[in-house]
Amino acid sequence: MDTTQLLKGVLDAAVLAVLAEADGYGYDVVRRLRAAGLDAVGDASVYGTLRRLYAAGALTSYVVPSDEGPHRKYYGINKQGRALLESQRGEWREFAEAMSALLTTEGAA
Repeated sequence: MDTTQLLKGVLDAAVLAVLAEADGYGYDVVRRLRAAGLDAVGDASVYGTLRRLYAAGALTSYVVPSDEGPHRKYYGINKQGRALLESQRGEWREFAEAMSALLTTEGAA
């Protein structure tokens, strides 16, 4: 199964879930997703998702100066983002239950 295709459909929810735990900058979010087991997640996909969720009003952002390089743009989830995450959690549970039922049915043609 091509996990990169699966990730495309759930990356918004995964990014929101990571940011619900703690604010983060782009590469930090990538690192946390990979640490959670989403090894196939691409840097560019996460950066694009962060920008899109911010533009949609689901995230806030702020800049933190860095002594070791360029300033970092941090993202945080806001009220609208939390509502979106809760909605996506419900959709995921329904989808996962349906897929589990399909894949665990024995004797299917």
